[in-house]
Amino acid sequence: SLTGSPVTLKILQNWVPRVSHYFDKEHYTYVGHQIVIQESIEHFGAVVWPGALALSQYLESNQEQFNLKDKKVLEIGAGTGLLSIVACILGAYVTATDLPEVLENLSYNISRNTQNLNMHKPEVRKLVWGEGLNEDFPVSTYHYDFILATDVVYHHGALDPLLATMVHFCKPGTVLLWANKFRFSTDYEFLEKVCNIFNTTILAEFPESNVKLLKATVRKN
Repeated sequence: SLTGSPVTLKILQNWVPRVSHYFDKEHYTYVGHQIVIQESIEHFGAVVWPGALALSQYLESNQEQFNLKDKKVLEIGAGTGLLSIVACILGAYVTATDLPEVLENLSYNISRNTQNLNMHKPEVRKLVWGEGLNEDFPVSTYHYDFILATDVVYHHGALDPLLATMVHFCKPGTVLLWANKFRFSTDYEFLEKVCNIFNTTILAEFPESNVKLLKATVRKN
């Protein structure tokens, strides 16, 4: 079951329109930094979705509640890397993960936007939901303070592996922050499964974008 009364927010137009020869570059400003994101039209994961904007904005505005400084942060389904870059600017040790075919663009955006920052350099790693979790990210070695996930739920067949991935990484003390545009009944079914497993709170809703931002933690037995 869901707890909490969410705040109602609007995704601010944090990107800066630019006259550019590249139709595929988007310019954003978060935490006082301009971030340039190269999108790719070839992959789902290579476009900035509204959930990433919503969570980036929320983390920027709620730094006291969610202080990322020197925290270990894992983003699953990092896509273009915008949110991982914002988390890095906020001082986190970031590991950004996604499918192999997305990693080149992801690495490019992250290195380009963090190379001149005096912050912890993010790591980019392959992660296929539900596959090789114990081998690649053994629980004994990898503990994260925050798991970030945005727009990871849409029409695809990997919802069970996604849930298994969330369960694998969400240990006692870990906070899962998940922002998603809710479009389909399958999205709400997935939300129900998350609520059945974790303590789940709706932190914010962005009605114009149909985005909900949720916080989930492991239930204490």
